[in-house]
Amino acid sequence: MERLDKFLCGSGAGTRSQVKELLKAGRVTVDGKTERDPGRKVDPAAQEICLDGGALGAKRRMVVMLNKPAGFVTATEDRQEKTVMELLPENLRHMDLKPVGRLDKETEGLLLFTNDGALLHRLIAPKKRVEKEYYARHEGQAAPEDVAAFEKGLTLADGTVCLPAVLMPLGPGESLVTVVEGKYHQVRRMLASRGMRVTYLERRREGGLTLGALPRGTVRELTDEELGELEDGFQ
Repeated sequence: MERLDKFLCGSGAGTRSQVKELLKAGRVTVDGKTERDPGRKVDPAAQEICLDGGALGAKRRMVVMLNKPAGFVTATEDRQEKTVMELLPENLRHMDLKPVGRLDKETEGLLLFTNDGALLHRLIAPKKRVEKEYYARHEGQAAPEDVAAFEKGLTLADGTVCLPAVLMPLGPGESLVTVVEGKYHQVRRMLASRGMRVTYLERRREGGLTLGALPRGTVRELTDEELGELEDGFQ
């Protein structure tokens, strides 16, 4: 059982304020009877809930991709900082979307959101080995011994043990780093542990998904084909 207004929001009927107006206007019925109480408990699996005569299904699974700009924290709410939720279009903010993992405030690039808890768990679980690829600009230049250290798996100064990762030097001060976990500031800390302080970081790929031509600061929903590619990244 869940509140009627929560079900309506999750079904895409509108934002909380819009749903309140729909109910007030008598446009929602439960088992054929007009219902105006937003707090009414309903069972979508056993009751027919309609908007303007059209039946509403259970919450639709949704996965969206954001090309995150710097300056936003990855959180659903924060009293002091701007959050990535503010970058979602109004029509998506009521869909119970949550960020998949984290990008720190100054890191840019690919960030997924979903309302599918099981999918979210699979994407962030280290044992699933979902690859995340980052482009980094940093001080110094990655050497063969740094590549070997990443491949072996680093242990950071505070004792944090990192799974084996791929370091691909691109030239002086530039590298690609691929990891299969998401520890706190992991890529920055791994590079810093080898004397390469990061000055810019962008996530470019997660599983089989890439940013493509998505402009910075914008969002789009994944296609069914892309969802398949994403899940192909699971091992």
